[in-house]
Amino acid sequence: MRNFLVIGGSRYFGRRLVTSLRDAGHQVTVLNRGSAAPPPGVGHLVADREDEARLRTALGRRSFDVVLDQVCYTPEQAALARRVFAGTAGRYVMTSTMEVYDPAPPTPEAAAYARGKREAEAELTDAEFPFVAVRSAHVLGGGPAEFTGRLAHYVERIGSGAPVDVHEAPHPTSFIHHHEIADFLRWTAEESFTGPVDAASHGALTVTELCELIGERLGRRPRYRTVGAGGPASPFSFDRGYALDNSRATALGFRFTRTTDWLPGEIAEVARPAFRDHV
Repeated sequence: MRNFLVIGGSRYFGRRLVTSLRDAGHQVTVLNRGSAAPPPGVGHLVADREDEARLRTALGRRSFDVVLDQVCYTPEQAALARRVFAGTAGRYVMTSTMEVYDPAPPTPEAAAYARGKREAEAELTDAEFPFVAVRSAHVLGGGPAEFTGRLAHYVERIGSGAPVDVHEAPHPTSFIHHHEIADFLRWTAEESFTGPVDAASHGALTVTELCELIGERLGRRPRYRTVGAGGPASPFSFDRGYALDNSRATALGFRFTRTTDWLPGEIAEVARPAFRDHV
């Protein structure tokens, strides 16, 4: 049995991560601000990760084989974690994002998010403990409650006959199911490798390929409206290369699914409340 601390992780795929570690026989503790209780059989520490004094008080003299940080967004948060967990974390796994690769984020908010993740990774790479950055593809799944609402955006527009704004020649991007990223994080936590690793289901898709899958499920032909270079397009439409390479994780032993294996079912889940006659 090993001892894991999960920072955040009470909602969406984080809850599956926590319960799967627990069910594997590990000792698991969740640290959050108290906004959500952890599953039964899981320890709970309450602290604001940005309040160093209270975080140290909550942790006390505990040490952990692995810390899984689900909510590190800035270099300041990373630097605080580096100080607090020096000497008490055997390994540190940060949930990062494919946005660290994006050469041209479409909005100032997206640019700030990508920059924050890159700088947080850089801060922890030089930490006193072994460090892993899991660079996740776009996470989809969870039915109507899917937390980003991006899949619902496409289902609603295609189902209603509204056009989808796309680039003239969109490039493929990568996706991963919300259960798969939770399983990948658990697998990573139980392994011993370090450094950055990309997590994505096999088979990147362009935005039009995504739309065609949705249209096929709904029995509707997608309509498109082309936007110019640099113009605002729908989520997942990219005018630049933006797909992950999961070969390192595959070589290390993780077996990814194919995007087209699980995506039709998730489309149906999102579409069912409004288009139940078609799915």
